[in-house]
Amino acid sequence: MNASPTSVLVLHGPNLNLLGSREPDKYGDQTLSSIDHQLHTLADSLELTLATMQSNHEGDLVDRIHQAKTEQVGGIIINPAAFTHTSVAIRDALLAVAIPCIEVHLSNIQQREPFRHHSYIADIALGSITGLGGYGYLLALHALNNHFKTTQIG
Repeated sequence: MNASPTSVLVLHGPNLNLLGSREPDKYGDQTLSSIDHQLHTLADSLELTLATMQSNHEGDLVDRIHQAKTEQVGGIIINPAAFTHTSVAIRDALLAVAIPCIEVHLSNIQQREPFRHHSYIADIALGSITGLGGYGYLLALHALNNHFKTTQIG
């Protein structure tokens, strides 16, 4: 059975549940639920199926990535947050399932502390979108939709 190019999983990493109140100078005042609502609205207009999940726990994110393969998800949008710079486990899970993914960051990690400049995900992702706030997720969904239309799945 082939993956469904119309199914997208969005994964939000640690502390993103605090968006809207957490360091608004870096992350803005948009809440995670607002970002998810905008993603669902856009997915509906693009005729894509969308599921979202946020977790502060690395293993939960790894498990959800594994589950995505079983569900035949066509693409993953992931903001690994702090796990971007530390998680070989999330990287390995993404490699293991071989589902196209796009990395998203609300802030521009290249303008942040030096330890945030390295991403364990960037080199295995279709692309990375950084520094555009919640809008980056919408761009990522458009990019995956374009990928689905221009790439034969399976």
